Amino acid sequence: MSRSRYRSDPGLAARMGLTMFLLGLLFVVLGVVLVNYFHTLGFILIAGFLVAQWFFSDRLALYGMGGRVVTPEEAPELHGIVDRLCAIADMPKPRVAIADTDVPNAFATGRTAKKAVVCATTGLMRRLDERELEGVLSHELSHVAHRDVTVMTIASFVGVLAGFLTRMVLWSGMGRRRDNNNGPPVWLIVLLVSVVVYALSFLLTRALSRYRELAADRAGAFLTGQPSTLASALVKISGEMARIPARDLREVEPFNAFFFTPAISPGFSLSSIFSTHPPLNKRLDQLGRIATELNRPS
Repeated sequence: MSRSRYRSDPGLAARMGLTMFLLGLLFVVLGVVLVNYFHTLGFILIAGFLVAQWFFSDRLALYGMGGRVVTPEEAPELHGIVDRLCAIADMPKPRVAIADTDVPNAFATGRTAKKAVVCATTGLMRRLDERELEGVLSHELSHVAHRDVTVMTIASFVGVLAGFLTRMVLWSGMGRRRDNNNGPPVWLIVLLVSVVVYALSFLLTRALSRYRELAADRAGAFLTGQPSTLASALVKISGEMARIPARDLREVEPFNAFFFTPAISPGFSLSSIFSTHPPLNKRLDQLGRIATELNRPS
């Protein structure tokens, strides 16, 4: 964890460590299968995906949301809030970005603290007052301080690679290839391993994501000492989501794992079953308990 005044969270650190260990085991299994059947090509595929995920994931997230890094002159209020929070937290200031979309949300991305970007949407900035926006940004900055942006970047690598392999096998007609011993077809082995690895990595990263959102709420609320403003922002954003066109929500759903609160379009989807975020009532209950704790006489 970076050295800052954000409250340390042993539970988050333990869960990140366990998730990384389990995902590492899944990566070894997938890597052995790839290298065994595809030799040098399998190694190149693994290395290529790892490099791409590490160096370009932050740019892809920012590009996908239509975000752009802004200067203090372009967004003085947003920069002022981030400056104030970073001073309170005693942490380096990340780059600040704005995404031009009416979907009210914010996210943090970047593989390291030095490469971190905190982004707010124009829809969020229009709907929240300054204190509520500060609560949301304190939540996002805690992701950077606790290094869970870095962990989620690495953790998602296994699932992305397994998902790519699954699609590649299904689309490439590899069903005609068999090994030299008349054993199971190569395509079937790769497909089964990829599907299992993807499913397990999906569940692991979703479980970690839900906990890290609660941890970020806690850390942000204690840093500002205003859990009620963070709760107000949560309620307001969740209510506003119902007014956003379903088409706009579907466009940004792939980035839910990064968001302050998920953008889920109406109807059935995996997001509604294996959510990246805990239920709203659970987040509000936790903030209510923090408010009680902060108001209790010492």
